Amino acid sequence: MTQLPAPVPLRRMLGPGVVAVGIGMAAGEIILWPYLTAIGGLGLLWLAITTLLVQFVINMEIERYTLATGQTVVAGFSRWWKGWGIIICLAGAFQYVWPGWATSGSTVFTYLIGGGDPVWITVLVLVLIGALLSVSKVVYTTVERVETVKVALTLFFLLVVVIFVISLSTWGSGARAAVVEFGQIPPEITFVLLLSAIGAAGAGGVHNLVLSNWIRDKRYGMGAHVPQLVSPITGRLEASGTDRFDLDLDPSNLERWKVWWRRANIEHGVTFVAVCLLTITIMSLLAYETLFGRDDLKNDPSFLRIEGDVLADRVGVWLKLLFFAIAAVSLWAAAMGLLDIIGRVAADFVSRSYLPGSTRWTEPRLYLAVVWAEIVLGSLILLAGFTQPLGLLIISTCAASVVTLLYSILLVRLNTRDLPPRYASAAGASAASSWPSPSTASSPSPWS
Repeated sequence: MTQLPAPVPLRRMLGPGVVAVGIGMAAGEIILWPYLTAIGGLGLLWLAITTLLVQFVINMEIERYTLATGQTVVAGFSRWWKGWGIIICLAGAFQYVWPGWATSGSTVFTYLIGGGDPVWITVLVLVLIGALLSVSKVVYTTVERVETVKVALTLFFLLVVVIFVISLSTWGSGARAAVVEFGQIPPEITFVLLLSAIGAAGAGGVHNLVLSNWIRDKRYGMGAHVPQLVSPITGRLEASGTDRFDLDLDPSNLERWKVWWRRANIEHGVTFVAVCLLTITIMSLLAYETLFGRDDLKNDPSFLRIEGDVLADRVGVWLKLLFFAIAAVSLWAAAMGLLDIIGRVAADFVSRSYLPGSTRWTEPRLYLAVVWAEIVLGSLILLAGFTQPLGLLIISTCAASVVTLLYSILLVRLNTRDLPPRYASAAGASAASSWPSPSTASSPSPWS
């Protein structure tokens, strides 16, 4: 049995939620939700709110397992059947191999500079991202810093548009739509766009699952006993996906658990849910204020250029340039985070399941191999002619919705069967004491 580390102050826990919102606050908040608002009005804001609240519950159940065991949830799923890990890794690769985020950022960048080839700009950006991740001493620290800067810049832009652009009547329309039109779907929104919107609100798909890896590298709970993921080029320590710690059930651990759990909920609620909700709402109101009712909008990011022109006419060219700059940086930062996501999930699973103890294929080396494979595949997709950013985003976000549904079912089973009742969710606490262990007969539950 292992003692749960003493809880750290809340300010030192800030980070995983910022990274999650930094990566998630991109395609959905900048492109998909504003586009849906531009063509269908504010009638879908209720869906964004509902989706974010559901994601909060899912994300905290993901954090619960890693807080109590130091192991990722994908590793937990794989204890029952390795096929679950394979399915999730393949689903994640399919979800993020389409470089829709990076391509969208490059497209907006061409609006900023007045020209250029988005394809080659994207390839260059992907290579630069890969190089940055490769030389990061502690990968999580680099990703956290980049996403924190991105979130700060985005919040600054939101403040500017609230002051200079969005009218009181638009705020009133948004509030009325969220209440009066709750549960309704505007006729202009197709099923594919609806599924894409759900997958693009906040996080989605494998994006949620990697919270396990991030809070472990942030030293949450039992994750403090697991080495951090570092660069095999510049780092010294090497992460290991083989560790699963058995938490002692003594009273001192239970008291520490309550503090860890409360602070983890606060951190995620403030940095992820609140910021995502604020961003989706304001960016949708901005699109409604500037674009709703126009008949010249196309099913591609060109509507952002129109939005920028409207901002220039109403406020000044400086706001148009700021809009394009923030959007490009935001989408590129998201692309970096998404490469990190699939690299972490795949490296953790393969290292733990198939290459434990390998000195050649360590987890950091596997991580970089996956990251660069995604970069090469994404570049080939673009060079082969699949360059429509919104289409690439719709493929990715629709896949995210399907993946989320799959692992949510597994997650309920994991936390009710594989955690002791005192640490399981309230809904599963009574079931946890009576359900059999997911382990095989030769591998009894560590909690028994």
